[in-house]
Amino acid sequence: MTSALRNRLLLFLVLPLCMLALMGAWLDYRSADEAAGRQDQRLVRLLPALADSVVAMPRREGEPPLLLLAPPVEEFLRQNAGYAGYSVQDLSGRILLGDHWVYSAVPLTHDPEFHSTEHDSVVYRVAVQRTRTGAGELVVALADGSDPRQQWGQQVLLRVLLPNLVLIGAAGLAIHWAVRQAFKPLVDLAEAVERRSPRDLSPIPEDTSPAEVRPLVHSLNRLFALVNEQTEGQRRFVADAAHQLRTPLAGLQAQVEAWALSARAAGRRAPGAEALPPHRGPGSAEADVPARTAPGSIVLGVQEIEGLRRAARRTSKLAHQLLALSRADAGSLEGQPMQQVDLKALCESILEDFLDAATARGLDLGLEAAPAEATGHGWLLRELLSNLVDNAIKYTPEGGSVTLRCGMVFMGSSGPCALLEVEDDGPGIAESERSRVLQRFYRLPGAAGEGSGLGLAIADEIARRHGRVLRLLAGSGGRGLRAGVVLPSGRS
Repeated sequence: MTSALRNRLLLFLVLPLCMLALMGAWLDYRSADEAAGRQDQRLVRLLPALADSVVAMPRREGEPPLLLLAPPVEEFLRQNAGYAGYSVQDLSGRILLGDHWVYSAVPLTHDPEFHSTEHDSVVYRVAVQRTRTGAGELVVALADGSDPRQQWGQQVLLRVLLPNLVLIGAAGLAIHWAVRQAFKPLVDLAEAVERRSPRDLSPIPEDTSPAEVRPLVHSLNRLFALVNEQTEGQRRFVADAAHQLRTPLAGLQAQVEAWALSARAAGRRAPGAEALPPHRGPGSAEADVPARTAPGSIVLGVQEIEGLRRAARRTSKLAHQLLALSRADAGSLEGQPMQQVDLKALCESILEDFLDAATARGLDLGLEAAPAEATGHGWLLRELLSNLVDNAIKYTPEGGSVTLRCGMVFMGSSGPCALLEVEDDGPGIAESERSRVLQRFYRLPGAAGEGSGLGLAIADEIARRHGRVLRLLAGSGGRGLRAGVVLPSGRS
């Protein structure tokens, strides 16, 4: 849009210059035409003097008439030497006196006539008149090579077109530069908006914007404020909802865990200790005590409680992920300074947290950690790594392996950076699906295990909050998945 506007302005400014150049050429031609008219009048006034210069007929046959140039004619020829000429012809068209190239047809009337002729690359204006002389009726002609109208026709390229073209070209370059400089604040404003993150809804400074676009900037800032208010409302809702769910879900999960332990203990005692009580009579004190549940029904209760337990864990995990996602999205994070995070210590801590879960699934959870430090938010990087490890443990088949890895890598112009990644030998993710699994609540079609589709989305969001992107690559030998992020190193 800016380029088109610049081109339109350039066109609108150059077009008047072209019109002025054409008008200047037309005025120049009009001036030359007026000067040529005066030259024609001068030639007309000199023709009678040239006719009077022929004073007598020749004495012998074949000789030219006697010619005594009148002073005005002589002065004219002397002043325009090399660019003037004359001739005297008889009525048959034969030249009797003067220059043979000054030739014209014999006029039919006694009125002056004009025509142009070219001689030695010079265009001459020729005035011709049939008149009476001292030698009888003859045709006299005067040629003038200094006619402005004729010279304008020859020199139109050098005197008019070329200077005007140079002027228009120079003016076009000057206007292009001027328009470019004038539009630079607008271009800078467009580039600043282009470079903005989709989450950056801070207002654009109006004071530094050109006065002509301040209404547009004001409207954009108002739109940013409305969108930011709506986004903050959504963030607060998600955060509040996730926070409010955590407490009752934690209590529910604790209670379900207690029920599961009690049910398992009761199930273990049932085969040897749980015999059905003897029948009591109607009048006995224990007649109203319900009979103990049979061992088969106790096992059924354990299965139901286990299902409830898994559901409570999934719901609690989802609430925790929603809260983590909301915190990663929060605009207040911009005000929190980044710190130096020890990635090796972080990996060792995560390894301890997930060791039991990996052992329960029969997985080999390993660590390949070299000393590495990164600049970032420690609690967010912990959340990122936890989601990657949890995802790998959840989808890696029994007997597989999951490896946490950190260390320093060299990234060309970026210099040394810190690497944090998790690799497994599970089913992996097809390359065509790797961009889609980073979307929230997206799960691969036919994926095994239980999940909400938020783990990789949260990890990618945290990576973006650190100015990076989550990398999803194939594991060693083309098997499994390598998910990680390259962070700016904390080392100088």
